[in-house]
Amino acid sequence: MNRFLLASKEFGRRLRSVRPAHWAAPTPCAEWNVRQLVNHVVRGNRNYVDLLAGGTRQEFLRMREADALGDDPLAAFDASVQLLADAFGRPGALERKLDYPLGQVCGGQALAVRTTDIVIHTWDLARAVGADDRLDASLVAWISDELETIYAGLAESPVAAETTHRFFAAPTGTLGADASRQDWLLHRMGRNPRRG
Repeated sequence: MNRFLLASKEFGRRLRSVRPAHWAAPTPCAEWNVRQLVNHVVRGNRNYVDLLAGGTRQEFLRMREADALGDDPLAAFDASVQLLADAFGRPGALERKLDYPLGQVCGGQALAVRTTDIVIHTWDLARAVGADDRLDASLVAWISDELETIYAGLAESPVAAETTHRFFAAPTGTLGADASRQDWLLHRMGRNPRRG
C-alpha cells in the first residue's frame, strides 16, 4: 500500500501543475490528451475498487473510458486514491481473487499492477504539461526488479514477447549504454524517454 500511496502522491504533484490550457494537450499516450490520461488513472482507481467488491472484467472494460473527473479533476483524483487505499487496506483484501480483464489475480498483484500503471502515467503527465519528469527512484527500482512478478500470469504484459500490445505500448527504437534505470523502464513500457 505504501508504494501505491507514494505513486499517487507523485502523480498528484504533477496533476496540481495542470493549467486550463493543458487539458486538451497531447500526451506520450498517442490516443489520449491530458484530460483522457487523468481520467484513465482516476477511472482505473475506481474500477479496481469495484473489482474488489466483486465486479467483473466485463464491467471493468465497459467503464474503462467513462468520465470520472466531472468538474473537479483534482478532487476526483484525490477521492479515488482514498477509495482505493481504504478498500485494499481492509483485512483480506490483498488475498481476495479478482476478475481482472487480463486474468484472475489476487488483490496484492492487482495493487502492484495499479501502482505500476500510475508510475508510468506520472511520466506521461509530466511530459505533457512540462513538469518534472524524474520518477521516484525507489518506485523505478521496485518496478524494474519486480516487473515479471508484477505481471505474472496475465494474458498480456509488457514482459511477454507474444503480447498483443492492446493494453501495453510496444517498445520502439533502442537505448544507448548510458540509459538510466528510468529510461530502461520507460522504454520497456513503450515510451521514448529521449524524445523531447
